[in-house]
This record gives sequence, C-alpha cells and structure tokens, in this order.
Amino acid sequence: MPFEADPTPNMSARYETMEVPNPQIILDPPVVLIAGAGIGGLTAALLLERAGINYFVFERAAIVKPLGAALALNSNVLPCLSQLGLMDELMDISLPVNSLDMYKENLKPIGAYDVTSYKAITGFETTIFARRDLYELLLSKIPPSKVQFNKKIMSIMQNREGVMIRFSDNTHFHGDILIGADGAYSAVRQSLYKQLSDQDLLPASDKEEIPMAYLCMVGTTDPLDPEKYPALKDAHTHFSTHLGNTVPQSWTTITLKGNRVAWSIMKQLSAEESKAMMFRNSEWGPEANREMINDVSHFPIKLGGVLGDLIKATDKDRISRVYIEEKMFQTWNYGRTALIGDAAHKMQPSAGQGAVNAIQDAVILVNCIYDIENVTHDNIKAALADYKDQRFEQALFQMNNSRMIGRMMYGQKKSERMIRNIVYNLPKWVQSKNHFKAANYRPLINFLPPVENTTNLKLLPQKPSKRYAKEQAARAEETKSSDTAEPVIPWKCEGTVPSLEK
Repeated sequence: MPFEADPTPNMSARYETMEVPNPQIILDPPVVLIAGAGIGGLTAALLLERAGINYFVFERAAIVKPLGAALALNSNVLPCLSQLGLMDELMDISLPVNSLDMYKENLKPIGAYDVTSYKAITGFETTIFARRDLYELLLSKIPPSKVQFNKKIMSIMQNREGVMIRFSDNTHFHGDILIGADGAYSAVRQSLYKQLSDQDLLPASDKEEIPMAYLCMVGTTDPLDPEKYPALKDAHTHFSTHLGNTVPQSWTTITLKGNRVAWSIMKQLSAEESKAMMFRNSEWGPEANREMINDVSHFPIKLGGVLGDLIKATDKDRISRVYIEEKMFQTWNYGRTALIGDAAHKMQPSAGQGAVNAIQDAVILVNCIYDIENVTHDNIKAALADYKDQRFEQALFQMNNSRMIGRMMYGQKKSERMIRNIVYNLPKWVQSKNHFKAANYRPLINFLPPVENTTNLKLLPQKPSKRYAKEQAARAEETKSSDTAEPVIPWKCEGTVPSLEK
C-alpha cells in the first residue's frame, strides 16, 4: 500500500505521550490526513488539491452510498464553488428555487415563502439538487489514489512531531495535520475527546450525549414519468411541505433534475422519545423501514397521488431512516487535529445548513493551513485555533437558525403552528428583507482569485491570506521583467505520506 507507514515497534511508544521537547521544524509543506469522504471531507480534499498541499482521505465504508434526499446551496457557498470552477457542472445537476410552499394534510395551502428576489439581492440563485449528485461531482475531482475506502479508525495519537491514525485492518498512517470530517459520530472526535477527558481537558458539555430532535426518513426516486407528474416539466423546483393535522408527521417533496423527486418524512420527538433514542446510531443507511413506510404510504402529496408512490419508485438501498440530532461541540481542535462539519456541529436539516457549513468549515480551515509558513507544532496549533475562531460564531448562528426553521416547518405544537402561519404569509417585501440577514457571510478561498461582489450587499469582512498577498506581489514583479513569467506554483504534492522518523 503506497502510503502506509512502516509499523515500527518504537512508533507506538513515541505517541503514548502528548508532548515531547523541542518542536520540529519541517520546511516542506504539511501532510494532511482527512477522515471521512463525505461532502465536507471531499471539499477539504479538493481545496488542498488546488492549494498543492499533500493530503489523503480515509473513508470507513467499503463502498460509499451517498444517501439522503436533496441539498440546497446559495450565496453562502456558491462563490467559493465558483472559485473552484464547479459552477457549470453544478448548474447541470440543479434547479433554481422560486418558493417554499406549505400545505395542510388535506393539500389546502398554508402559505408560501418567496425566494424569487434572492438572486437580485445576493447575486446567486438558491439551487437544489440530489445529495448524491454533488457527492459524485466532488469525488470526480479527487485523484483516485488520494482516497482509501474500508478504513475504520480505531484511535488517533499525536504529539509535537506529528499525528497518527490506527485502523481496524492493523495499518496506521502518519501526517502533520488530521481533519476529522467523519460525521456526527466521528471516530476522530471520540478518540480525541477520550484523550482530553483523561487529562481533564474536555468541557463538561462535550461529554454529554447528542440529543435527538426528529425521526426522519428520506429518499430520492428513480426517474419518473413527467406525464404523471407534470411539475417535473418545469425549469424550477417545486418544494412542497405537507403538515400533518391528524397524524404526527410532516412530509416534503422536492422535484429534481432528471425527472426525479426527493422526499422526506419528519416526526418530531418528545423529550422522552429523544432520551430513549439517544444511544442509537443515526448514520445514513438503510434500516428496518417497513413499519414507518406502512404508516405514511397513504399520505397525499401536492405533486399528485400519494407518498407511497414515490417510495415504491425509490431503490430500497437508497431509503434511510435516521434520527436527527443537534449539538454544538465546544472543542473543535486540539494539537494537530481539527473537526469540521457534523463532527463539530450537528445541525437540523430544515434550513439546509449541514452541507453549507461543512463546505464553509473546509474553506476556512484550508485557508488557515495554506498560511502556515513553517510547519511546526506551535504554528499548526495556532492555525487550527484560528480556524475555530473564524467559524464558531457563524456556525452557532446557523445552528440556532436551523432549530427555529425546523420548528416552523415541522413543529406540531400550537405555538409553532401559529408562527408558521404568520411567517408563510408575510408580505413578499418582508420575506425579501430577511434574505439579507444570512446572505452577507460568504467565506472565499483566499489563495484563489476572488469572486467579485456585483450586488449592493455589504459582505462581512474575511481574514486575508498573507502568503497569497506575498505571492501576488512576487508575481507582479516577475511580470514587469518578463511577459512570459511562470505562474506561482504552490507546494508540490508528492505521492506518498512520509514517515515521521525524521
């Protein structure tokens, strides 16, 4: 295996202590290990690829089945994806959103949330696509040699010289930085937190279990007949949420490119139910769904017919029942390890912010890694701490926003129904004004040419890259002396992970 470290007996002993004297200065670029080949992990990998920083991705699944339903991206992340040159391909798999429509169980309208003005305000449309389509797009941009599957993490160890991952197949790999992008039940986080807890360094809140908010079932159909479902013929998505009155569920359908429909069913959990479910694993994956399918198959849908028609048109291996958790962890980084995405902040899916924030995490983290001048232990620690400082408050804002939207969209309490009726029937100009509140945060890749803001929207400032500024100044000087100046090339990616025996 090309980047497996030599299993030398003394290596484990070196990692039994968290600190050793004298930081090691490495003049070469860092080697970054990424745990998890989900959207956050693959985005981080693609960013590192563009930055010329050596990296490797380890995914615990033997074959990744990108489950889930639909994802929506907007001006908060589309500018950075534009920097990566992905916009044309992203538009090929997506449809724009005009409104978010809410219906009663009997299909009578509750109201609609208009988003037609979003592009005029922010410069970007809100686009919706199948989760697996984005996953496949990102994976296609990563060299196959950089991703290893069937690598289940057993433990991590780190000190001032590097970080090491141990896997269930008795292999271990060494690097300079570890990114934990391995989901809500992150093995990286669990191993890191155990070490911190043993040293009495872990905050009490990070020791608490992840509470469950909803039970959810999701899927995406195979291509359907547009004659049976005429809404599939439209050039925009139809986003319809149906709220149960005589039943405790709510259900959503979203039309997608390729004559497909993404669907989801949500059931709000009581405090007692949440506590009972707390020890269940919520990872995406097929489970015993028959009972829940029987309960919801007769539910009517605005598209026509009943929900059971869509479920029958969905490959059973792409239907998953999950428990929706919510938790903001306080510890995102320690030593040479940083967490991103659900491993750091598990959000409710109602506002579509899980993937958005995972991408934003990846952008800011790789920006910080790119600016490391000398790869020392202290510089790495400072860069990873800077990442959390830049991201924490924004992620917390989106978590709170997702919770509020979840209650508004799926809540069954009387107060939640009242709020929903008010919000979904606000004047369009009021709804448009609300777009400004979150649209002004759009972190960019600070080592690539920026995307110009063509709107009147005042964007939140972003920490610039000192390294990129130096490179651009040097390039400008070279251009003055030669019209054929070579572009500044970042760190060269090598093909193997070096041993830490240096």
